[in-house]
Amino acid sequence: MITYTKQPHAREYRLIFKNVDREGWDPSIDCYMRDGGYEDLKKAMTMQPKDITEEVKKSGLRGRGGAGFPTGMKWTFIPPNNTKPVYLICNGDESEPGTFKDRYILHQDPHQLIEGMVISCFAVGAHIAYIYLREEFPEAARIVEKAIEEARERNFVGKNILGSGFDLELYVHRGAGAYICGEETSLIESLEGKAGKP
Repeated sequence: MITYTKQPHAREYRLIFKNVDREGWDPSIDCYMRDGGYEDLKKAMTMQPKDITEEVKKSGLRGRGGAGFPTGMKWTFIPPNNTKPVYLICNGDESEPGTFKDRYILHQDPHQLIEGMVISCFAVGAHIAYIYLREEFPEAARIVEKAIEEARERNFVGKNILGSGFDLELYVHRGAGAYICGEETSLIESLEGKAGKP
């Protein structure tokens, strides 16, 4: 049985970290799906991408970086009839000293990350996505790579996801561990095999 441990603050409501440190929780797809995982993806695949973007805009979802930029607004920067390739990159570099916010999700709830990425890719028309991790996170890479394979086996990643006609390839990329690669343009340079410079 999966139960929540006592919250550190009486008025705390966990959303992103809802599965972190839950009793009986493990990072497997079976555990995630027992708790309703991938139901949002199933719903999203029946929607139009523009409607998903509108839902995200209404939700007030924001990036987890310092600026807190509205996610739905960022998605609208990609033209709806775009003919150029679109890529989605999840920045799991986490190079700030003593920071563990990304690792908690990568280690304990990788399927929540994958589900969110697949929905995001469907909304913006991306067919290739990367999870960029520091070289110093071998355990996170192992856990996430296993989760991607589990998702692929259930047709949540790969060709014709859930019979929708939408294809998505999802990769883990391990960077060299340079602090600067937490910055988006440096991260992209590193992803392309260049030195990570902004």
